[in-house]
Amino acid sequence: MPYQHVYGPVPSRRLGRSLGVNPIPFKTCNYSCVYCQLGRTSKMSHERKDWLDPEAIAGEVDRSMATQGEGIDFVTFVGEGEPALCKSLGWLIDRAKEAADVPVAVVTNGSLFYRDDVRDDMARADVVMPTVDAADQDIFQRINRPYGRLPVGDMIDGLVKFRDRYEGRLWAEVMLVAGVNDTEAALLDLRRALDRIRPDRVYVNAPIRPPAEPWVKPPDAEGLVRAHAILGETVFIDHAESGTFSTEGFADPAEAVQMIVRRHPMRRDQILETLGTMPGGSANGVLDRMVSDGQIQRVDYRGQTYFATGVGRFKASDDG
Repeated sequence: MPYQHVYGPVPSRRLGRSLGVNPIPFKTCNYSCVYCQLGRTSKMSHERKDWLDPEAIAGEVDRSMATQGEGIDFVTFVGEGEPALCKSLGWLIDRAKEAADVPVAVVTNGSLFYRDDVRDDMARADVVMPTVDAADQDIFQRINRPYGRLPVGDMIDGLVKFRDRYEGRLWAEVMLVAGVNDTEAALLDLRRALDRIRPDRVYVNAPIRPPAEPWVKPPDAEGLVRAHAILGETVFIDHAESGTFSTEGFADPAEAVQMIVRRHPMRRDQILETLGTMPGGSANGVLDRMVSDGQIQRVDYRGQTYFATGVGRFKASDDG
């Protein structure tokens, strides 16, 4: 039986070989970030509940760790939406730790840390990676497009409270978008917020996969120098990951690719490598069939062709 909630392991630029765990339906989130690699959010929600069956998710983690646990560096809750919207997230983290002696990470937009229950759940993970793209409300609204009028100050205050009690590793992530949060004023605000949050590590990212909005671009050389100077000691990630994608647990590589690109769009070279060992037919032929059938879609970005899920909503042109 193929996996529905677990995928990979996939190569991660921060976590090595990462087994992805998805506790949320596709594009269910309380943000609709302009740079999101999965496209625009189709289900905006701020509600914590069990959107998917926690027992089914835990069972897939157990199966995957039993068959390929030796090759996994992290179990990572990241998924197709905001993991903190899963009410059973804390229980799932505990279950993942029981499945094997592998650290657990959570990649989160950081929006719900003002809630006690979210901080309690996140504290069970070994690594928590919240996004902090802005400390100014107007920039926050423009880049993250949160549900309702969520105050950015509440998000930052929640992360400060979490840092005060959290004993694991807190790795903040910043996505820089040219002309939005790479100005001197925006970066100074970010620096002050990060000084309050006190993360163990700060990763500064640039959009390298197709964003939800076509006008999104990475900072130019001047913007990157400015970010280096203002944000201080950070880890800049502006390159693509490398490594192979696992097809473990799937009936054929094409099925695996379809599930992986729901959470992690792939370049042409990556998808062809994954399909390369498939018996019968050429990898290019399988890829063309998947596109023509609507299982996946082509998205071009910065001279590269990527493939994303066929139901992702990417804006084709900037019409304002």
